[in-house]
Amino acid sequence: VQLQASGGGLVQAGGSLRLSCAASGRTLSTYIIGWFRQAPGKEREFVAAIRWSGSSTYYANSVKGRFTISRDNAKNTVYLQMNSLKPEDTAVYYCAANSGGYFYTSPLPSTYDYWGHGTQVTVSS
Repeated sequence: VQLQASGGGLVQAGGSLRLSCAASGRTLSTYIIGWFRQAPGKEREFVAAIRWSGSSTYYANSVKGRFTISRDNAKNTVYLQMNSLKPEDTAVYYCAANSGGYFYTSPLPSTYDYWGHGTQVTVSS
């Protein structure tokens, strides 16, 4: 599975961005796709996850109500709509694919088999 994240950029606090994660290489029907982020000097942090099939989503408390994860099966793409951005959302954002673990383990980076290159999100105050 190859993952390509895009859509990052510089935005003012309160603004919005939409990240995209384009997947290719394998049927993803049993996969979980997650978004993580990593700020300088900090550990990689879970942001959100979605099942490729079904409607289950999972959010970190820090982004709940501001970020929305969704998918377009026809385009093999998962999106992360980020609203009401804050300076503390500044990080490199990564998407990753979990080939069939339990959904409740979605926040654990170690459960993901494939990772894309990150996209930088910078929120200015």
